[in-house]
Amino acid sequence: MYLQLEPLFEQSMDCLCIANYDGYFVKTNPAFVKLLGYSEEELRSKLISEFIYEEDRKLTAAHREKLKKNVPLINFENRYVCKNGELVWLHWTSIPMEKEQLIYAIAKDVTYKKELESERISRLSQLSEVNEKLKRLNYTTSHDLRSPLNNLISMVDLIDPSKIEDAETVEILSFIRLSAEGLKASLNLLVDASKQNNILAEKQEMIGFNAILLKVQKAIGTLIQNAGTKFEVDFSALEGVEFIPSYMESVFLNLITNSIKYARPSVPPIVSIKSSCIDGVKTLVYSDNGMGFDMDKVGHLVFSLNQKFHGNKDSKGVGLYLVHSHITCLGGSITVDSRVNEGTTFTIGFK
Repeated sequence: MYLQLEPLFEQSMDCLCIANYDGYFVKTNPAFVKLLGYSEEELRSKLISEFIYEEDRKLTAAHREKLKKNVPLINFENRYVCKNGELVWLHWTSIPMEKEQLIYAIAKDVTYKKELESERISRLSQLSEVNEKLKRLNYTTSHDLRSPLNNLISMVDLIDPSKIEDAETVEILSFIRLSAEGLKASLNLLVDASKQNNILAEKQEMIGFNAILLKVQKAIGTLIQNAGTKFEVDFSALEGVEFIPSYMESVFLNLITNSIKYARPSVPPIVSIKSSCIDGVKTLVYSDNGMGFDMDKVGHLVFSLNQKFHGNKDSKGVGLYLVHSHITCLGGSITVDSRVNEGTTFTIGFK
């Protein structure tokens, strides 16, 4: 049988091998020997598993057992350790011959493809990070520039033209105000356009508050149970709104985890979520009985990025920033009221 395969073994550019059911190579072709750097005698002298990268041995062994049960192996990839210590990725197709107790296999070297794939993922990750930073810089710059612009416009308005005798100076002041107003309008258009671009990828649909809440509760069920969290929920006045489902999940997730994270010591969290629709205004009120915070000191920073108000090591200062972003980018509003050791209330108004 081997003699019939000799021309194929000698000439093939792919790695060809025959292994027995005991886990040893019986025959390997020159391409396999060249790739791994071991002689054919060395490859036959040890269990195949000893040439496989340690992290891949368990999975490979499981597939080998299936082969011994006469189940062909297709599109399987694992790593082998070359004699010089380098790792190579091999893509396998293996056929068991039950009567002969042998496995015939073809392996393609896909190391280069794996490296390209890894590089591509790394590049995509970098591009995503850069894009997020640019988006944040866009929001921050636009926001920060509008404040001094408003201040400039207010200062110009405070000037009484009747007290200025020089007509040219009055005209210059009017030009300054027009320029500031024009720049403010441009910044507002830029922010609106950025927000619109961010939500184009996801469509709004009618979502039910209760369904979203149940999904989030299931996702963090262990956390809720361990904290002894109780929920007081009433969506009878308004069962849902037009919204992006993933955004609402994020809103509930961040608010609930914050309530658990910042619960008072020895006081189980109590979360209240109620909806209402008064005079056409669709509202969701979320409150808890947690640690709260001093509104006079940090109330204006609550929804800012990277702001932390307690000493919790797990806090990243991102959750409420995301909540605010999800609500406001769809035309809604969110306000907060809190007192130290008395809890916090968020009132969300939908467009």
